[in-house]
Amino acid sequence: MIEYENLRKVNERFFDAFRKKLDEVLDSGWFILGKQVENFEKEFATYLGAKYCIGVASGLDALILALDAMEFEKGSEIIVPSNTYIATIIAVVRCGLKPVLVEPDIRTYNIDPSKIEEKITPKTRAIIPVHLYGKSCDMEPIMEIAERYNLVVIEDCAQAHGAMYKNKKVGTFGIGCFSFYPTKNLGALGDGGAIVTNDEKLAEKLRALRNYGSSKKHYSDYVGYNSRLDELQAAFLRVKLPFLDDIINHKRKLAKIYLENLSDDFIKPVQHPDYFDVYHIFPIRHPKRDELREYLLQHNIKTEIHYPYPPHKQKSMQNILQGNYPISEEIHSTILSLPISYFHTPDDILKVCEIMNKFLKRK
Repeated sequence: MIEYENLRKVNERFFDAFRKKLDEVLDSGWFILGKQVENFEKEFATYLGAKYCIGVASGLDALILALDAMEFEKGSEIIVPSNTYIATIIAVVRCGLKPVLVEPDIRTYNIDPSKIEEKITPKTRAIIPVHLYGKSCDMEPIMEIAERYNLVVIEDCAQAHGAMYKNKKVGTFGIGCFSFYPTKNLGALGDGGAIVTNDEKLAEKLRALRNYGSSKKHYSDYVGYNSRLDELQAAFLRVKLPFLDDIINHKRKLAKIYLENLSDDFIKPVQHPDYFDVYHIFPIRHPKRDELREYLLQHNIKTEIHYPYPPHKQKSMQNILQGNYPISEEIHSTILSLPISYFHTPDDILKVCEIMNKFLKRK
């Protein structure tokens, strides 16, 4: 069986270092916002080329705190892609703001910059580009639009640690929001997230917001949250961060095998020299997606769908999101995520290619 993911196998090489870090944290006696979080924040900011990193409890919380810190008037409009994971939209709604959906580019699955301006109104306050599947959005025109209309850019980088656009890492164009969910290229052993910024005052505010709104113990400056990156998870992330580029390079090698060996009858990820893709997910599209997925399972290959239902079709969004989004629906009905984990071997990927190509030859 070629598994889609196996987190034990992904993390096995780090087990000894994890155990040492566990002992280090236990011996310190400091379990909330200690040296592990402080050091990881510095190290992750350095890796990205940013000034400040604020560790929080999850990727969703990163988005919520970033939006809350802006203090937008309730009901303000926030532009988001129509095919994003539901968390992006939940963050907007939870902050009392209105998500405005913009269709993606059918080739990249990321928000289409050419469709953004038509959705801007006097109530628009921010754009949330989502770097889906490990590919950067087309940031140059997005930043130009944001500057022209005086909009804040909050990047959803949950799937794109280390991804680059024109040699600049995502998360450093606007306010960067990251998730360290265990399946990410930089995954913790539980939940975790971070916000990245070059604005010192914003960083100070975010540190307060994550900790009950307090920048000084027992003194509350804001109506805050309890959303702190766990000291132990930060310690584990410090073990893995030096290997992030190795993880990315491994996945890029596996992606190259797919790109070179899969039939062109499958719609494969597009490549362009301006984009450095990190392949958190390797998505293909095919009109017989469900039949293909079943065929692969019958041949002992597991896959996933990211994602089967677009946000505007979700039950929770029926009174919130209106409109028709045919490009999003086309993507959601045809997309399939293939195995591309740190533990997979080139032989695993060649086998997947072989079986998929055989699927096309059936009578």
